[in-house]
Amino acid sequence: MSVKQLFDMTGKVALITGGTKGLGLQMAEAFGEQGAKVFISARNAAEIEAVVAELKSQGIEAAGVACDLGKLDTNPVKTLVDAAEAAFGTVDVLVNNAGTTWGQPAEEHSYEGWQKVMTLNVDVCFLVAQEVARRFMIPRQSGKIINIASIAGFKGNRANSGIHTVAYNTSKAAAINLTRALAGEWGPYNINVNAICPGYFPTKLAKGLEKVTELIKQGTPLGRIGGEEDIKGAAVFLASEASRHVSGQALAVDGGNSVV
Repeated sequence: MSVKQLFDMTGKVALITGGTKGLGLQMAEAFGEQGAKVFISARNAAEIEAVVAELKSQGIEAAGVACDLGKLDTNPVKTLVDAAEAAFGTVDVLVNNAGTTWGQPAEEHSYEGWQKVMTLNVDVCFLVAQEVARRFMIPRQSGKIINIASIAGFKGNRANSGIHTVAYNTSKAAAINLTRALAGEWGPYNINVNAICPGYFPTKLAKGLEKVTELIKQGTPLGRIGGEEDIKGAAVFLASEASRHVSGQALAVDGGNSVV
């Protein structure tokens, strides 16, 4: 198989949660450019409609569904996977990208905020992976799962930085080890499970960090923050056959920030 073929995703179906903006949309565009069919989810139906239309205008076969994955009492995971199956018949690549955060000092952090973050960033990540794996990937004996974690999952926050994200950091550490645990259990089914750990990208989820952008740049070996193209290559690598012998790994995409 040529290198070009290793990165080719023609005919594959990629399901991306939180796919209407930020990193999720960038990955949807990248997969579509490589030939994949793309199914996205988000809470806002109008956003889904607009983004699906935009992807189609780029020549990408796309569909989506609106569902609030954070409201587990409404059974959104089944709604999501049923809709993906109805649209494209299967799921070859799952990207657990939907996430949230909560900014509050640890000593004041509300339990409501803690639960909100853990539900979407950990529980939903597991439940969607579980449903997709047992419905499609295990019977087929192949699949790619990418959990979007964060370099925040490697560490805490610097004292006096003004960043108070104890629940977020904890949830992303859990997502990293969930990745390892699933890779171990599902490896015999030829399912690769990996995590991408972005550094600072100026997305909606990172709102509020603008004031420390220059500080982040100064603490990053490459001297920059994440741009619109910087997640795409890593995502295509982990979603394609190019990563066929890579599983259980947490790939930092952060300009080197996490190593200094």
